Amino acid sequence: MRIEELKVISNRRTQFVPITEKIVECVASNGWKDGVLTLFVPHTTAAITINENADPDVALDMESFSDQLIPQSTHFRHSEGNSDAHIKASFYGSSLQIIVRSGKMWMGIWQGIYFCEFDGPRERKLFLAFSRD
Repeated sequence: MRIEELKVISNRRTQFVPITEKIVECVASNGWKDGVLTLFVPHTTAAITINENADPDVALDMESFSDQLIPQSTHFRHSEGNSDAHIKASFYGSSLQIIVRSGKMWMGIWQGIYFCEFDGPRERKLFLAFSRD
């Protein structure tokens, strides 16, 4: 298994940061050809997801809907005031896997990878683990 760590910077409290190109560059620079790439977010108020990347309004709609569905509230018991961010992170998830075939990520034509920030702005880490037979 090969491991890499990437830095992701957000500039809003809730932000879906497009990271597909960063991941493509990492796969290429490491010479990863055929296997499975696991992406893992080691934070409790951030997540990762795959969705449409052709229209930036999709990510903006997802940000907006996430905030409407789970708003920041003083009614939560967690003293840091970011319980909504913890809930959103669990909703989207902390990891995903992508098949890499012939050095390319095997994804749909309209799919892109987003780092989901829910307690920003911040500088975060993203771990990549590449496994092959």
